[in-house]
Parts: sequence; structure tokens; C-alpha cells
Amino acid sequence: MKTLARAGVLGLAMLTTSALAAPAAFAQAPPPAAESMFRATTLNLSAHGETKIAPDMATISLGVMTEAPTAQAAMQANANQMSRVITALKRAGLDDRDIQTSQLNLSPQYRYEQNRPPQLTGYQASNQVTVTVRELNRLGQVVDATVNSGANQVHGVSFGLNDPTEAENAARRAAVKALEQKAALYADATGHRIVRLVSLSEGGGYAMPPPMPMLQMARAESMDASTKIAPGELKVRIDVSGLYEVAR
Repeated sequence: MKTLARAGVLGLAMLTTSALAAPAAFAQAPPPAAESMFRATTLNLSAHGETKIAPDMATISLGVMTEAPTAQAAMQANANQMSRVITALKRAGLDDRDIQTSQLNLSPQYRYEQNRPPQLTGYQASNQVTVTVRELNRLGQVVDATVNSGANQVHGVSFGLNDPTEAENAARRAAVKALEQKAALYADATGHRIVRLVSLSEGGGYAMPPPMPMLQMARAESMDASTKIAPGELKVRIDVSGLYEVAR
């Protein structure tokens, strides 16, 4: 019995010692990330850079709408009219890759009268294409050609860049410069000096602007003079965020 009691006391002592030692060992080895977090003073900042550039391409949404007593007649008339529009686009210098069907609809048309059920009056067919004009000096010519050949819907034009890389890089340089200036200001205001840039991340970039309304239900007789279109400028923006380590 005495031997068993001593073993029990010894086991309890070992257990107690281990239990007391565990928290001490855990406290002596904090995760490296947590240790560096509390030791370092950092600035987490963001800035942006912009550049303006003239566009060199445009995208137009245009189409044909036809009506007929039957669905087949409406679709056939629409197909014939759209065929003439596409032929005019190709004559204006556009490639097949720059002409893409974006919407094709056929819907019944009804006449509504009070206290009477709706009466079918015919069908309406619409076919829309998205056209990319890669040479802006042809843009007015393309619009005139499509309307004169039968396009009776021109929904809008968007200007863009064939290759935005150069404009984006200019915006990146401006964004980094703005970020460095902001970091220097904060460091000076708080009595610190910048030790190093820990991390840098980017957001934003070039995006095609939404279409601007141009013509609705255009008619050939309204296009006697050549259409004049002003492309203006595009704004390319890059957002950056940086984490700086600072010290006194």
C-alpha cells in the first residue's frame, strides 16, 4: 500500500509539473507573425494614378426592326434588311470578326381595347449587332452606311483602346508615386522614417466605357450630311495599396 501511495503522489507531481510547464513553454514561443506584428510599426495606405488618352477604336450597337402580319414574314423581312446592313458594313472596310450578332428577338404584337380580349395584330422581329470600328476616321462613314442600307436602330457608341498597356503603365507609375508621397507625409507627421515597403497590391485598370446614346430609330433621309462624331478622351485609372514599415 505504501509503495502504491508513493507512486500515486509521484505521478500527481509529474502531472502537476507538466501542466505548469506547458503554458510557460507556449508563452515563450509566440508565432513569428504575431511577434513581428507587435514589434513593427506600419502604415497601410492606398492611392491612385490616372492618365488621359485619346481613344483609337469604337464599338457601335445597331440593328434592324421589322413588322409583318406573320412571324415568318417578319423574320424574312428582317433577315433581308440585315443582310443589306452587313454588306454595307463590309464595304465600309469592316472584317467579319468585327461584326457580331448581339440580340435576335421575335415577339407578337397585340391591340388592346377595353372590355375585349387582346387581338393579335402581327409580329415584330429585331436583330441587333455589335460593330467594332478599329479606325476612328471611318466611324462616321460606318454609321452613315448602315443607316442608309436599312438599319433603323442605333443604340449607342463606346470608345476604347486597342491596346491599353501603355496607358495603364503610365497610370501605375503615377499611382506608385502618389503612394510614396503619401507614405512620406504620414511618416513625417508622426515622427517616423520609412524603413521599407512590405507589400504592394493593385486594383482597377482600363475598362470599356458604357455606350453613350447616339441615335434612336434613325432614318436614312436624316443622314444627308456625313455624321460627325467626337471621340474626346478616355481616363485610365489604377488603384494601389501599400504596407510600409516605419521606425523612429
